[in-house]
Amino acid sequence: MGLLLRGFLLKLVGQVEHHIGRRTLVLHVDKGQLPSISAEVTDRRLQPIGKLVEIFGNVQTPYATVLCYTPRKFVRGEKVYIK
Repeated sequence: MGLLLRGFLLKLVGQVEHHIGRRTLVLHVDKGQLPSISAEVTDRRLQPIGKLVEIFGNVQTPYATVLCYTPRKFVRGEKVYIK
């Protein structure tokens, strides 16, 4: 699934499940759309959030961690993307 915004096709990475501290996010990712490690993650407004640093969990329900560039607040369920 993708989102076309300002000429960029954004690929849905997943949804925010938890935040750990002020700079680490845990995402629930789609098992059919696993992103690559060190991919830059953005919000729906193309604002860079951080880098994907790890994919973990089982095959049916994978999760990923993102190290944010700056401290930010996120709402559980917020969708995040890669270009």
